[in-house]
Amino acid sequence: MQEGVAKARELADLDLEWHLIGHLQSNKCREAAEVFDWVQSLDRLKLVDALDKARPAGRPPLNVLIQVNVDGEASKSGCDPADVPALAAAVAAAPHLRLRGLMAIPEPHPDPARRRDSFRRLKALHDAVAATFPGVDTLSMGMSDDFETAIAEGSTLVRIGTALFGPRG
Repeated sequence: MQEGVAKARELADLDLEWHLIGHLQSNKCREAAEVFDWVQSLDRLKLVDALDKARPAGRPPLNVLIQVNVDGEASKSGCDPADVPALAAAVAAAPHLRLRGLMAIPEPHPDPARRRDSFRRLKALHDAVAATFPGVDTLSMGMSDDFETAIAEGSTLVRIGTALFGPRG
């Protein structure tokens, strides 16, 4: 969050679209709603109201992806897949938010078939959400080590920072 905010402010004169990826604490919602164009990591109802109220007047609605813990990993953020319909309904009802889709970081299992299964389950969940909420058009899944499989399974947005910039220190 802090790094993204600093970069956005440093490059404010450029016409860039800023995405927040990573766990969002409720006490950071105001800053996130002011600075970013997208929040890819909404994972609980408490954040919906906080982001909606904090979005500045005159800015377009904040694009939101619901982060899903598709493999139920205790170490990862994201909501349970069963919680997605209620979260999607809350985001869709918020006047200053725009529900765009889902995001997940599946378990980095060495077996490609297990990752593929995770991507397929998220795609099916995305399709169910999109059938209910018009305008859902984004499925953010896949990173530098698995983006090709993610794209083959329906990802519309991949996160390939390591492939572009190398490992983070």
